[in-house]
Amino acid sequence: MELTLILKILEDGLFAAIAAIGFSSISNTPRRAYLCCGVTAAVGHALRFILMSPDLGGMGIIWASTIAAFVIGAIGVLLAPTVKCPAEVCLWPALLPMIPGMYAYRAVAATISCLSAVDEPTFNHYLYLLNYNGMTCVFVIIGMVVAVNLPVFMMKRISFQATR
Repeated sequence: MELTLILKILEDGLFAAIAAIGFSSISNTPRRAYLCCGVTAAVGHALRFILMSPDLGGMGIIWASTIAAFVIGAIGVLLAPTVKCPAEVCLWPALLPMIPGMYAYRAVAATISCLSAVDEPTFNHYLYLLNYNGMTCVFVIIGMVVAVNLPVFMMKRISFQATR
């Protein structure tokens, strides 16, 4: 693997960690969990970057986000007892940097363009963009929500240990 790709992966993880710590700080997370949120986000987002990279994984965003969310859930469950917080404290802020904002933005923009289209080919083009971006956004979010919760239910003993 070349050095520039490794630096891009590290940069992706670093920015995801910063975003997750920022999200956790505005949601009243205990300070002792900030590192857990950052590490979880960095690993998950970097994994998604690797899986989506054409040189390494070449996966689409839906499957890459789902797999990364599962890893985020597993790491969050395993780290929760060490920070003495519920697993959700570590994993939900880590998921927020992976929300597909550009797909949501493009879906809304396509909706507005659909409503202002003056002829059928233009309307059909924007309707196609709305469907593609909207469905991608929805399926990424559904995949992440389902996948991040699987480790919580698979490792019930560990995941609920922090709240006892």
